[in-house]
Amino acid sequence: MQNDHTDREPFQKAARIIRDCDAILITAGAGLGVDSGLPDFRGTEGFWRAYPAFRKQGLDFYDLANPRWFKDNPRQAWGFYGHRLNLYRATAPHRGFEIMLNWVRKINHNYFVFTSNVDGHFQKTGFSPEQIYECHGSFEFLQCSEVCTRQIWSAEQTTLQIDEETFTAQTPIPECPICSSAARPNILMFGDSQWVADYHQTQNQKYDHWLSYLSANSHIAIIEIGAGTAIPTVRSESEKIAREFNQPMIRINPRENNGPHSCISISDGGLEGLREIENELRLIQS
Repeated sequence: MQNDHTDREPFQKAARIIRDCDAILITAGAGLGVDSGLPDFRGTEGFWRAYPAFRKQGLDFYDLANPRWFKDNPRQAWGFYGHRLNLYRATAPHRGFEIMLNWVRKINHNYFVFTSNVDGHFQKTGFSPEQIYECHGSFEFLQCSEVCTRQIWSAEQTTLQIDEETFTAQTPIPECPICSSAARPNILMFGDSQWVADYHQTQNQKYDHWLSYLSANSHIAIIEIGAGTAIPTVRSESEKIAREFNQPMIRINPRENNGPHSCISISDGGLEGLREIENELRLIQS
C-alpha cells in the first residue's frame, strides 16, 4: 500500500539537501532490494515464503546463514546460497539505483556507498567498485570454507543448478582450487570466525580515506534506504556520520523510519521514496 504523500515537507527537505550538497553518502540495507523483487527475509514467515522447503525442516534464515553448513552439508549450503546467487544475477536493480547514480554524477562523483547488501546491484547499476564498502562482503567472491588460504577469487564463472523442491545444489559444487574443500561465498555469516575479510578491510580503508578527505564544512547528503534495526550496522553508520559532520540524515524506511532529532523520516519503500525526492528535486531546479 502506497502513502498518499499529502505531507510533502520531508521530500522537499531531502531534495534541498541533495541540491545543495557537495558529497553524498548512500547507506543501504536489505530493504533497498525488495523493490527489485528480491525476497524479504524479515521474520521466519517471510523467509519460509521464499524457501518453503526449509519450513519442513524448521530452519530459518539465521539457522542457514551459518558457515557450518559448508562443512556439514555443502550441497544444502550451496542450495541456499546458490539459489540466492542465481537470483541476484537474474534480478535487475530497480529505477531507484539509477536515480541515485544521477545524483552523484551531478556532484562530480564525490560519493561513497556503505551497504550491508551482498548482491552487487550498486556495481551492476554503474557505481564504481572503488567507492563501495560492502560491510558484510559480496557474493561476487568466493573463499575456502576451511580457510586453507586467505586468497579469495571471483565467482563470475560459478554456476549452480538448484533443486527447487529441496533447495539442494546439484554436483559439482564450487571447490577451493588449493585444497579442494567446499568453497563458500566471501560474505559474513552468523557466528562466522572464518570469514576472510581482507577485501572488506581494503574497502573500509578507502571509505575511511574518503571521509578524511571531506572537510568539516562539507555539505554531505546522508541518504539511508531500507536499513532495519534487527542488524543495525547500517543505521548506526548513518547516525555516526550525521553526528560527526553535524548534518541531517535522510532515512527512507516503510516501518522503522524514526531517527535522531534532525533526521528526515520518510515512511516509504526505497524506490517510492527516492522517486518522490526526485520529483521535488526537479521542481526546485526548474
